[in-house]
Amino acid sequence: MTTKRQRIRNGLILVSFFLFPVFFYYLSPALVIMASGEGTINGSLVIFFLLFISALVVGRGFCGWLCPAAGCQEALFLAQDKRVKRGNILKWLIWVPWLSAIIYLTIKTGGYKKIDFFYQTHYGLSIYDLQSFITYNLILFILIVIPGLVFGKRSFCHHLCWMAPFMIIGRSIRNVFGYPSLQLRAASEQCIHCHTCTDHCPMSLEVEEMVEREKMENQECILCGRCVDGCPNDAITYRMR
Repeated sequence: MTTKRQRIRNGLILVSFFLFPVFFYYLSPALVIMASGEGTINGSLVIFFLLFISALVVGRGFCGWLCPAAGCQEALFLAQDKRVKRGNILKWLIWVPWLSAIIYLTIKTGGYKKIDFFYQTHYGLSIYDLQSFITYNLILFILIVIPGLVFGKRSFCHHLCWMAPFMIIGRSIRNVFGYPSLQLRAASEQCIHCHTCTDHCPMSLEVEEMVEREKMENQECILCGRCVDGCPNDAITYRMR
């Protein structure tokens, strides 16, 4: 797909992936547990909170446009583009105990006492020596590369991501109150049933069925716009409403 918008999106997620070694710790699920056990608000806790806030307006737009894991996973499409149709609950089975551990440690230590955004980094850098470089690559391959090659497109997003639930909850809150936010709009009468939208969806959603029902809201939608830009008849559009 070579539309200008998708070239920009691809560029953003690739640059984000290339910079992943710099801010790896700022998305770490382990460091937030360590920091909470010391009564410290670290960088990753701040980022997770900001992702929740962003989802109130742009849903999981971060996943589609800025996440470093996205750049890695979509590059893997060249080797494995199998659609993932099940297993979304797995990330919740990870997220609930993980968040519970954070809450427990925070209460046990008497609450947060300080903020250290650069907690455990080296002058703000996440990867700065051989040991951290090896750790980074092991985690990258175990959590992102191998699942993507074995199970299919964006397996990490479906099955393992600890950040997605924050955004799903934020989006759900928006849906309850119904205030204006970035979303997709479908015009079913313009659909020619070419299956392009479904084929292009990096999250393996049945987009054509969503268009037919004119119900485009899905908690796994990352608002990447591939269905919008791939539709030959403009049956899907972005809107802020």
